[in-house]
Amino acid sequence: MSQDSFAPDVKLWDAWHPAVAAERLADLDAPWYVAAGWALDLFRGRQTREHEDLEIAVPQGRFAELRRALADLDVFVPVGEGLVSPLDGLTADEFAATHQTWFREPSTGRWRLDVFREPSHSKTWICRRDTRLRRPFADVIHRTADGIPYGAPEIVLLYKAKHAARTKDEADFAAVRPLLTAAQRAWLCDALTLVHPGHRWLEALDQPRR
Repeated sequence: MSQDSFAPDVKLWDAWHPAVAAERLADLDAPWYVAAGWALDLFRGRQTREHEDLEIAVPQGRFAELRRALADLDVFVPVGEGLVSPLDGLTADEFAATHQTWFREPSTGRWRLDVFREPSHSKTWICRRDTRLRRPFADVIHRTADGIPYGAPEIVLLYKAKHAARTKDEADFAAVRPLLTAAQRAWLCDALTLVHPGHRWLEALDQPRR
């Protein structure tokens, strides 16, 4: 861990709207997409609640391209125990052991973006929770009518399943489940069975859409 590690002031989160991230990353060739709660709101076509931050995902091997696209921002890595370290202060092994990266505006100290660095192979997305789960990026990345890329809802819900005790994740699942296609529900069932056997969402997913 870098000697420059510190506890960030999370009250300084002032995340971009997904549309701002899409504008800033319009020329980025690497596949990326809005993740987590915002992705489900983009899927539903409207903002349904306040979001504490903005999380996006990009292949680990192409993170450097994204960093260059946002070269005006400072970059930090959460390293555990409520601390972050400047990216440049970490060894390659320390960096590889993490998957989150926070971007901060130097002039204001405002945190703007939380980037997930995901495993991948060529044009294939790989789930960081279980590498047996793989899909083409063309299936993983959906887009809004105005072109904002967001993660497939069944994949977002798979990641949320780990934290299903949180009220917001239960609410997201309850709201999005009826909107999933049969194929999306089937994939999520299979993925949950693999990653979280016996998860309580499985029973709800077996029920027909209303």
